[in-house]
Amino acid sequence: MLNYYSQRVSRLTQFGGAYLSGANLAAKKGWLRRLTAWLIKLLLGLMILSLLMVIALKFVNPPLWSWRIERYWFPLAPVKQVQHQVQHQWQPLTQISANMQLAVIASEDQRFALHSGFDLKAIQNAIEEKLQGERLRGASTLSQQTAKNLFMWSSRSFIRKGAEAWFTLLLELVLDKPRILELYLNIVEFGPGIYGVEAAAQHYFHKSAAQLSSREAALLAALLPNPWQYQINPPSAYMNRRADWIQQQMRQLGSGTLKQLQ
Repeated sequence: MLNYYSQRVSRLTQFGGAYLSGANLAAKKGWLRRLTAWLIKLLLGLMILSLLMVIALKFVNPPLWSWRIERYWFPLAPVKQVQHQVQHQWQPLTQISANMQLAVIASEDQRFALHSGFDLKAIQNAIEEKLQGERLRGASTLSQQTAKNLFMWSSRSFIRKGAEAWFTLLLELVLDKPRILELYLNIVEFGPGIYGVEAAAQHYFHKSAAQLSSREAALLAALLPNPWQYQINPPSAYMNRRADWIQQQMRQLGSGTLKQLQ
């Protein structure tokens, strides 16, 4: 009799344990489903918000952008000296010298009028050069650089690159090429606290962006890879050589390049 009751208790214990284990598993699955649903809703919300932000750029010039905010609120040591000396004045593309427009295309993205945000040919060439032992060079388009300056933070990660690619796609889908170029020329950094081509033209040449000559535009474009390191007032021998190269590329591209943007 004692063995009989012991067996019954053992079976009940096993059944109870299995029931509790199944209940715990069901609870975990329910929690994972809720978490997954929440993450999907969050992702969709962020996608919709980012789309609305880019649509707004069709009609509104951004008063602030992430790169400028990061420079001001989270400055590196050299930046602290100039964080209260920001120079910036927005100019429509029609008030920016054609020389300047062509100079940044010649310097930064010669296939700007042809690609849809990503220059696959430039990426392929950069990879091939790296495999041949050369230093890896950047292949970012003007659209990518605009997305980075407008919306991204400066750290390097796969998450940031993915977000940059998403915003690049949105810029290309929502805006036309002239508007992307206008945004870029008005937010890109030309030196400590110097944002946009109008501020750069006034700072370096004491004239408006509409009056920039071919040489002046080439010198400003030569700053763009590293405006904190390079100087054009006066330009070094290296900067003069780089400006020479940019002017040569401008002549090869010709004014027809700007007409392709329309």
